[in-house]
Amino acid sequence: MWADDQPREPRVDESGGPSRRATIHDVAQLAGVSRQTVSRAVNDKGEIDPATKERVLEAARLLNYRPSRFARGLVRKGAVTAGLVIPDLMNPFFPEVAAGVLEAAEQRGWQVVVWDSRIDYAREREALDVLSHQADAVVGYFKNEDEVLARHLGGVPLVLLERGPQQTRFAAVGIDAAAGLEQGIAHLVRAGHRRIGMVDGDRLTVPGARREAFLAEVGRHGLSVDDSWIVLSPEHSVAGGEAGMERLLDARPEITAVFGFNDLIAVGAMRAARRRGRRIPDDLAVMGFDGLSLGELVEPALTTLHLDKRRLGRLAVEQVARLRAGQEPLSGADAWVIPELVVRASA
Repeated sequence: MWADDQPREPRVDESGGPSRRATIHDVAQLAGVSRQTVSRAVNDKGEIDPATKERVLEAARLLNYRPSRFARGLVRKGAVTAGLVIPDLMNPFFPEVAAGVLEAAEQRGWQVVVWDSRIDYAREREALDVLSHQADAVVGYFKNEDEVLARHLGGVPLVLLERGPQQTRFAAVGIDAAAGLEQGIAHLVRAGHRRIGMVDGDRLTVPGARREAFLAEVGRHGLSVDDSWIVLSPEHSVAGGEAGMERLLDARPEITAVFGFNDLIAVGAMRAARRRGRRIPDDLAVMGFDGLSLGELVEPALTTLHLDKRRLGRLAVEQVARLRAGQEPLSGADAWVIPELVVRASA
């Protein structure tokens, strides 16, 4: 941050909008040279007049221009470095996704730098600021809007995880929550359940994909569900699921089944329900989402919508590879991971 008495370096302003990251075109325009000359000056390559080089470097400094390591990698051999931004390394879901990224990157001879954003908007932006210096591309989970992310990328390609290809202007790999919940709710309805609640983990004001899919499916089966059938877990954890389930049972004691936003929340829901005297699955069926190995270890074993988390990571690396090759990113069904219903004792 700048102190009040410090001079501020100029930034490139869009008409009527916020400042954006300077590009090689901006530096070339300010220095009065070609883009090729800017590239030679900032990368210290090729013959260039010393005075011209100094003018270009000064323009780059004034504009706070950072050349993309991705762009340099296209013309220079060397190891590719990918940045991986994970929101919560304590949640066992994300290390499995990271394992998929690391495996696919290793097969290509790439390096991976991991950043834990801790589900914090500011740390997401900081991650991009740092990784734009260190990495040739970035893969990860981000809550910030596209416009915000673009201002912190510095020209580095970005692949978003768990955003559908139609939900962002960047390359992405999504999870088809609707296809998963179609299987899950149908299973609960076939078992005779008509009063189904949800312990949601999405902190956004606007319903997330899993809640939207839940509401769509219970509605498709003619079940009456309003906001009182859905409660928010304070965190994506077993403890969060317990707290959320307590509130759901207070609001809707008549429920016979519950869908947890993820497996950790679902396990917490089972614990809270048992404390309230509910037998699982006799009095209350419980279903999770994600397919963590934890679900096989609890008693009763957790019914879940299983995701191939390593495939999610591998697809993200494939998207980076396509961007590096100048190809269009995967889209449609090729860029989605579809959950599969795994029926166990809890539902």
